[in-house]
Amino acid sequence: MTTEKTGSLVIIGGNEDKTNECTILRKFIELAGGRQARIAILTTATELPREVGDEYRSLFTELGAASAGILYIANREAANDFHQVSEIEQATGIFFTGGDQLRLTSILGGSRVDKAIRRAYGKGAIIAGTSAGASVMSDTMIVGGDSSDTPKKSTISMAHGMDLLEDVVIDQHFAQRGRINRLLGAVAQNPYVLGVGVDEDTAVIVAPDGKMEVIGSQTVTVVDGKNIIHSNISESKPNESLAITNVMLHILPVGFGFDIRRRIPYLIKEDGK
Repeated sequence: MTTEKTGSLVIIGGNEDKTNECTILRKFIELAGGRQARIAILTTATELPREVGDEYRSLFTELGAASAGILYIANREAANDFHQVSEIEQATGIFFTGGDQLRLTSILGGSRVDKAIRRAYGKGAIIAGTSAGASVMSDTMIVGGDSSDTPKKSTISMAHGMDLLEDVVIDQHFAQRGRINRLLGAVAQNPYVLGVGVDEDTAVIVAPDGKMEVIGSQTVTVVDGKNIIHSNISESKPNESLAITNVMLHILPVGFGFDIRRRIPYLIKEDGK
């Protein structure tokens, strides 16, 4: 189901700075309202919800948020609890922790909380996610794959994501775990889908108009396959090396943006435009 989107997304590649400048997390709080920000932290993806939730709650409070509450949603029953829905509805910022993205979709998908998240996004809430919480934002997400092997049909496994960002597939811990082969394989499966690989301590802020800005200390890799001339992915065997020609690749550090709708990178001027 497509929802009118008026909020923004903060898609974090994982391992974001939590001890020094906290640039990414600080920006999330700023976008969510600064000292008026009310943050809902969803720990569904992690196997350590108490520890991870407490860490982010302390961080968001220290960074100036008015409130930061943890939603311990570990099963479908909790995902349909009206109290959890109320917490989402009151939030100006929603934060997905890292962990396993399949836990997010299998527990939240189609639930009252899932619908509340979409409503909040449509009303302007800022939704952020790190690591697995980043992957889940696209309509199709990567859930696994061998990062060390050459690109092959069998390199990746994919599933349906939360569909907050359409026609894009996200991969995280990108350069640090050598995941270019996974992203190429994903784009080869459907060249219309834009591949976005986000490094650690790096994020993209996606505005309602489809423009995304890079923040953080590393880079974002964008793989555009719309002009692919040849690909053997449909006829190749699972372990046969992938052939793709005429793929466009962009490497974008802080100070650059990318227009998803027009599929062009751009330099962000000092005035932020």
